[in-house]
Amino acid sequence: MRLHFSESHRLLLCAVQSALAHCLRGPLVNTAILALVSMGLLSAESAHASEAVSPSSGAKDYLSNCASCHGETLAGPFGPSLKNEAFRAKWGAKGGDALRDYIAKLMPPANPGGLPEQVYSQIAAFILHENKMSTAKQAATVPAAATPSRAGAPAAGVESGGGVGAAEDNEDAPYRAEIARRAKILTGLTPVDEAMLRQPPAEDWLSWRRTDDGLGFSPLSQINRQNVSRLTVGWSLALPSGTNEISPLVHDGVLFVNSNGTVLALEATTGDTLWSFSRQATVLQMGPPVTQPRYMAIFEDRLYVPTSDNHLIALDIHTGKVVWDHMITGFQRTLRITGGPIVVHGKVIQGMAGCGGIGEPGGCFIVALDAKTGAELWRFRTIPRPGEPDGDTWNGAPLNLRFGASVWTAGTYDPENNLVYFGTGQTYHIAALMLPDPTRRPANSGLYTDTTLALNPDTGKLVWHFQHMARDVWDYDWAFERMITTLPVDGHPRKVVMTMGKLGILDVLDAKTGKYIFSHDLGIQTLVTAIDPVTGWKTTDPALEPDSKHPKLICPHSIGVRNWNSTSYDPATQLLYVAASLGCMDLTWLRGELFDITYGLKPNSNGEANYGGVVAINLANRKIEWWRKQRATEASSALGMAGGLVFEGGHDRYFRASDSATGKVLWQVRLDSAPSATPISFAANGVQYVAITSGGGNPMEVTRQPLTPEIGPTKQATTLWVFKLGAAEFQ
Repeated sequence: MRLHFSESHRLLLCAVQSALAHCLRGPLVNTAILALVSMGLLSAESAHASEAVSPSSGAKDYLSNCASCHGETLAGPFGPSLKNEAFRAKWGAKGGDALRDYIAKLMPPANPGGLPEQVYSQIAAFILHENKMSTAKQAATVPAAATPSRAGAPAAGVESGGGVGAAEDNEDAPYRAEIARRAKILTGLTPVDEAMLRQPPAEDWLSWRRTDDGLGFSPLSQINRQNVSRLTVGWSLALPSGTNEISPLVHDGVLFVNSNGTVLALEATTGDTLWSFSRQATVLQMGPPVTQPRYMAIFEDRLYVPTSDNHLIALDIHTGKVVWDHMITGFQRTLRITGGPIVVHGKVIQGMAGCGGIGEPGGCFIVALDAKTGAELWRFRTIPRPGEPDGDTWNGAPLNLRFGASVWTAGTYDPENNLVYFGTGQTYHIAALMLPDPTRRPANSGLYTDTTLALNPDTGKLVWHFQHMARDVWDYDWAFERMITTLPVDGHPRKVVMTMGKLGILDVLDAKTGKYIFSHDLGIQTLVTAIDPVTGWKTTDPALEPDSKHPKLICPHSIGVRNWNSTSYDPATQLLYVAASLGCMDLTWLRGELFDITYGLKPNSNGEANYGGVVAINLANRKIEWWRKQRATEASSALGMAGGLVFEGGHDRYFRASDSATGKVLWQVRLDSAPSATPISFAANGVQYVAITSGGGNPMEVTRQPLTPEIGPTKQATTLWVFKLGAAEFQ
């Protein structure tokens, strides 16, 4: 018998409440929670906040994570006693929150900070309860707090193991000298002003793609095609596991990295921790793994860190302490930060993603915060409202049936024209653009999906836009980096902004006006049959329209020829390097569903057995310079360097350096996991380094893995690898 809508809601709510009350976990509970969120009865935030902290729940967590060292009775034998007069005297004075924060920073030893926030709160509540101490200060969500403690050292007098009579830290002369040395490094950090952001020192990596123009190119040449074969590991460091895709920043010999909510300031030459900050965000799982924010920004004496639960946090670069913490509001359920911010004119500008079919009707937005205070200054919505300019391009659909236009890549900035450029994605819920009119005319184009947006960074006003793909009902985003450079056009230099979408088509536009200039198609896609040479309008094959009855075989797969993996451009040679992946899909329209498109992965339609590789496009003559193919799909972004090299890595765990002129592999190393991240290069104390993080967990890896089943799935352990030339190069 079919239940009434209200009755089904009531039963689901009771099931979830019962499960939460008994601290159950598992697919059934997660499904119930997701159903409530999708119906609007429970927000993503309250789904987790509703889990109350209780000592009884903490007993199980304690036994699972702590008892092997501290014993079932909290009295040892290997760790210090957690239930005696000394413990009560110490932590009674500091309070329950201090105990919880301490545990969350250092425990468990093999995975410090690696447990969910709720688990740490439960464990602390249990320990306090066993000591008959008050738990009143415990909270379900612990406030963000930096733990820089003496340049990364443990707090004084903390029990550090060795049984019930654990010793104090040995703060002898060598220790004090080392702490003083590290403190001096932090004290020496200079403010990063606007001029430095516009033209960063060659040895620094101050923004996501190093420079405002998004080229992702290093001018350093100490490592070059003649000596790269001697590249060796300088140091490595295990990081808290997340979905990787990490891009560190480097300034004045300090490397800043964020992995799964733990931000570290590291000595760039050794990997020694100078300070750490931990704020793990628990967010409701909504389909594929939630991608952690990939990038941070730096400005003046602050590091700007986005979180998975939609906060932007400003940290002091010298100490790691919180300066301000701003939660970005105005969303309902599924909105996420997956990219990172850019700083222009004292404004931290951040795009939002995740406004898919069951989450955010009305689309996503870009927001600017005051760099000094965190106060919101302006907001631009990526789907215009009915009646607004460009708002009548959704086939007559009301606002609550318009979805998408996610912004999941950081913007770039053109100081000459005072424009910040952002790219947007498609719409996951295609029904509004399919019915009743399935044509691709302007009134059914779905602005501002798949669009380059040129905004005034001071006001957030739209100056111009260019839609790369009108009415994208195939999930072919154009949400990636916008690169700014000068190219020869009709015999004259012209400032352009360019980007490549998932289809493997590069579009080049006038940077000031957005006027279309030209496109370059890698020749992999099968959807677009023609591109208008004047307007850039793309004509698609009508036989490949989504169908609810018959799957349509289309290349590439919706994961794209390229995805978040950034391209790299060498302005001297005018070569664009693309870390490309192949594969096709059977696409079906799930008419009437919330997520109403689905795609089955298919091998290459031409029988090609290689699924990855790097292609170099000569933008001066608009031809492919070389294309090196490989079996494994690509895992990383591309990094070009003035030494004549291109770095990238694949899902086969190889991280490689190729000759930028020919594509020949000159050096490679096999890492512990796939380098699913954005490599960078920097210099410290006169030595050049190349850095990459390895680890998995993102949807791209899960989706592409069946193409090369012999390689196997990617592990989620995250490691930061830093390479430099061997000693022989400096003799």
